[in-house]
Amino acid sequence: MSKELLAHPRIMAVGDLLAKFDVDRPETVVFTNGCFDILHPGHVDMLSRAKDMGKFLIVGVNTDDSVRRLNKGDGRPINPVTARMFVLAHLRCVDAVVPFAEDTPLELITVLKPDILVKGGDWSLENIVGRAVVEGSGGRVVSLPLMDGFSSTSTMDMIRNLE
Repeated sequence: MSKELLAHPRIMAVGDLLAKFDVDRPETVVFTNGCFDILHPGHVDMLSRAKDMGKFLIVGVNTDDSVRRLNKGDGRPINPVTARMFVLAHLRCVDAVVPFAEDTPLELITVLKPDILVKGGDWSLENIVGRAVVEGSGGRVVSLPLMDGFSSTSTMDMIRNLE
């Protein structure tokens, strides 16, 4: 399948998502973000628990250039943003997938104004980008404990050891 065919109705530009919200903003919008380069059970668990907190889960995904600027390692991202968003959009718990090109999702969070901002437990509340925006508008910020034994880094290490 070519990259051009990696489309899904849940993959949206931020403007399209905002237009949808203008018509019918769901109760309790939850937002999380990440690279989601190699999707693993820890990601799916966190996304599922994030969805359980509200009615509508938005997942912000770093573009390829954004991932490279984060210094995730040589050759990262493994999968292009179109593939990463396509996989996420097919998860039942995900309602919308939105790319962002900045180093952090602060601009996206500011525009979307989620009711709940969720990150994995490797992020302390003090370090979660967008915390002040969400809490300042009456929302809450949550750092969910991670599922033991799963991480993109450990998956990459395992793959490298197979070579």
